[in-house]
Amino acid sequence: MKALFFVSIAIVLYTYAGYPLLMALIAWLRPKPWVNSTEPRSASVILPIHNGHSLLPWKLHSLLAMDPAVVKEIIIVLDGCTDGSAEWLAYITDPRLRTVVMEEQGGKAAALGRGMSLATAELLLFIDIRPEVTESAIRQLTSNFADPTVGCAVGELRVRIDSAHGEGTSAIGGLYWKYEQWIRNSEAAYDSPVGVYGGFYAIRRTLASNPPEGLILDDMFQPLNVIRQGYRSVVDQEALVYDRWPSTAAGEFQRKVRTLAGNFQLVAENPWILSTENRVLFQLASHKLLRLIVPYCLTAMFVSAAWLAPHSSAWFGVACVQTLLLLVALLGLRMQVPLIGKAASALSALLLLNAAAVWALWTFAFTPGPLWKIWRPTPVQQEPAG
Repeated sequence: MKALFFVSIAIVLYTYAGYPLLMALIAWLRPKPWVNSTEPRSASVILPIHNGHSLLPWKLHSLLAMDPAVVKEIIIVLDGCTDGSAEWLAYITDPRLRTVVMEEQGGKAAALGRGMSLATAELLLFIDIRPEVTESAIRQLTSNFADPTVGCAVGELRVRIDSAHGEGTSAIGGLYWKYEQWIRNSEAAYDSPVGVYGGFYAIRRTLASNPPEGLILDDMFQPLNVIRQGYRSVVDQEALVYDRWPSTAAGEFQRKVRTLAGNFQLVAENPWILSTENRVLFQLASHKLLRLIVPYCLTAMFVSAAWLAPHSSAWFGVACVQTLLLLVALLGLRMQVPLIGKAASALSALLLLNAAAVWALWTFAFTPGPLWKIWRPTPVQQEPAG
């Protein structure tokens, strides 16, 4: 039991602390900078939408106001919309706008594939309807492609807390995202992140791979395929976009289940990513795959400490500390404001992530029909300002 405890805690500590620190050290010791240029590079914006009419006018008007040298064309793919989006778009006559109507919903991957087939610009810029994207952010993002080794570039997401719902779970999600971006920035400084923010990233059209229908994580599939072709993926911390985080524990849990189920799907359907053909295999295993087994390591730690507690005061103390941490995490989820600030937020984020990892495996294994159907949009209470 002691061996089980120590092996389990070693995996947990490496996954959440050891690997991020190691990656930060490697990035500091052996950085691989890339060049950029202020010369504008044209992009085809691909925007998949499912019943997003409430934000569509705001989004489209902001894109059409941008310099054609930056946004060459806007390809909107309506994925089974039933909210009048197609009828509204029919009145827009701008020559840069191209609308694709998918009568039956086929999922984001299918929508992206339809949009990619029509794109003509040097770069493909994938965006979601909800994030606030500016022309300056697009210019900054596309400037990274002045470096011929760069095949994919992603901007930096800044999370805005929905004040109407308090800062409880939103703050938990925002704290987790800052941690996640720190890891990705380190990976990019050395080579490439294993995944990118799917609401705002660009790739060279010549390197784009048509995503398999039913795919959940296009934001891992595309960068990994770019890396497979010998290019790198980079993070531009000055290409800022803004979005809101789920404001309930249920929304945050659902988001994580979708992402983690997508990890299982990606590995199952693309076995090459577990081979030496994938030059970021170490990063993928340390950053993504180990997180899928951490909940079972945490369970093993809890069970082994409880088993040893009656025989040793030290192990009894370990069991008590674990129980206390679990209670703080649970209470942090229940309260609108975390009990003891960022420490409780971190524990709550850890609890949500690991509960989601367990449920994600069940979801991946037993969801009937296409896995993309587990996706649910994050609701937005009001149109973004600006």
